[in-house]
Amino acid sequence: MAENGRDGYNRRRNKYKDRDRQQNKDKAPQKAAQKPVDKPRFDKQKGTLIDRPQWVPPKLGQNQLPRSECPYCGKPLNDLSSALTDPVSLAPVHFDCALRRISDRENLQEGESLTYIGGGRFGIIQFPNPQDTTHFVIKRVIQWEDKEKRAPWRRTVADNFSQT
Repeated sequence: MAENGRDGYNRRRNKYKDRDRQQNKDKAPQKAAQKPVDKPRFDKQKGTLIDRPQWVPPKLGQNQLPRSECPYCGKPLNDLSSALTDPVSLAPVHFDCALRRISDRENLQEGESLTYIGGGRFGIIQFPNPQDTTHFVIKRVIQWEDKEKRAPWRRTVADNFSQT
């Protein structure tokens, strides 16, 4: 019973311990040294090597972004990615100008605030507990941009930045 290794004595491990350590030392440096930079992949089904195509990064910024002015304040739009579309003229407007335009029209009660909720929509939200801003109720949704009418300037911005 002592020969099966249950008593803590393992003959095979003790007998070949030095040889196994030497083999592990020999293998470790060889793996790091043998790693090629551009190793072709082996196709197991066909039994051939496949050269991987080199990735070429897309060239961004070739098209100039349109330069325009905000119809509400008259200042130039420097960041079109944060601009919103005017519902009437479909021209780009500053986010702050759109927010100011809506806040001038709406009468906010105590504890309510005007917030952008995404998708071209603003919302009047109310916090039941003003100290806890994680819980709120959306009282009314104000649609600023129409999803069906996509402004032509948005395509230019999207084409300039979204390349796959």
